[in-house]
Amino acid sequence: MITLLSDFGLDDEYVGVMKGVILATHSQARIVDITHRIAPQDLVAAAYCIRSAYRYFPRGTVHVVVVDPGVGSSRSIVAVKLQGHTFLAPDNGVLTLVLEERRADEIVRVSNDRLFLKPVSRTFHGRDIMAPVAGHLSMGLQMDRLGPGVAAEDLKRLPLGKAGFNVDGDLEGAVVLIDRFGNLITNIDSEKLASLAVKSGDRGIEIRIAQHRIAGLSQSYADVSAGAPLAIVGSKGFLEIAINCGRAERYFEACRGDTITLSVGSTKTVPDANQTIQ
Repeated sequence: MITLLSDFGLDDEYVGVMKGVILATHSQARIVDITHRIAPQDLVAAAYCIRSAYRYFPRGTVHVVVVDPGVGSSRSIVAVKLQGHTFLAPDNGVLTLVLEERRADEIVRVSNDRLFLKPVSRTFHGRDIMAPVAGHLSMGLQMDRLGPGVAAEDLKRLPLGKAGFNVDGDLEGAVVLIDRFGNLITNIDSEKLASLAVKSGDRGIEIRIAQHRIAGLSQSYADVSAGAPLAIVGSKGFLEIAINCGRAERYFEACRGDTITLSVGSTKTVPDANQTIQ
């Protein structure tokens, strides 16, 4: 199986052509589109997207990530084997979150041009390099046939901010994504939320964004009335700020990078600290 994730959109032929090259290399390949609606050159969104998606595919899947503002430059293309999955992407930091989750089993720079289409375009490495290489990998080509090995610490990383506790004991994070529903997805994960829940005891948690305050975490959107704000752990495993049947982006006049602060509140509306937050 091969997955595709890109910022190509669906208006042009780019996605279809990549699939054609893959199938010309391996006619029995199964190709799944994760998304092609990443905003152009948005490496952060792509990094969160591939981190959230890959684990739901079977081991042996080849994941091709083509969000590549440096295409045609001296940047490399790398292949990373991790937890039974293989990732093929530009070395531009788009795999930062994947590499932070688990130690890679093998990393190589893709340099064996015998596997590439000729001539190689300076603007479409997804077609001429990544698609044929993905096809070969899906047929069992060994990673060491692609090029020389690379140490994980030598790969580019995105400067992604981390959520953490400040000197007052509050948990601070930021809005890192805004999805198509207008939900504000933060970098505050369930592990840090559980840690704050232990501190809060019976007093609960208060969430602050700009001048707005939300008392406690909700278990579902239906916990609040239509048009009301809520905080919930979303399917990506991070805290999200939402509006039931509305758009939090507009309600809070929020944008990526805005600070989210969680502190000990006065109402017991959080999950039990021993409960796994999904």
